[in-house]
Amino acid sequence: MQDETVERVVALCIQGGKISEQILKVSIREALAEMERQKEAKHRQKKGCAAYRGKQSMEKLRKQGRDLSSIEITDGNIKSFEKYARKYDVDYCLKKDRLSEPAHYFVFFKAADVDAMTAAFKEYIGHQMKKEKRESTYKKLSLARENTKHRELDKTKRKSRDQSL
Repeated sequence: MQDETVERVVALCIQGGKISEQILKVSIREALAEMERQKEAKHRQKKGCAAYRGKQSMEKLRKQGRDLSSIEITDGNIKSFEKYARKYDVDYCLKKDRLSEPAHYFVFFKAADVDAMTAAFKEYIGHQMKKEKRESTYKKLSLARENTKHRELDKTKRKSRDQSL
């Protein structure tokens, strides 16, 4: 009888251990899931009020609470600069000065982004210089047309000279 009781006690202890193991597993899973949910909620909350990136209005740029710097630009094709500003992840705002006769633009950006802004402008200016140096395809085509016309005229002159001799 005592052996039977000892076996039951041992079985009960083992069963209790298994149950406590299962309960512990479930509670740890729930705790980890809750921590993950809180982390995602915090991330969503940060994302909702995160600072805007790239081109933005002056109000949004000022709300970020940083000092602003500006550069004056006279180029009318300022739209092509946006590609380089996005590449260097610069937060900026474009404002047109309507009082000046040739259009002047002011690019406002965060003072902390000065290095990125200068790098973006250098690349932009380099690209613009390359564009200006390149001869347009239309001009090349028109020159080629003129050359072919001259060749055709020369051929007809030669033919007419050969026949008369």
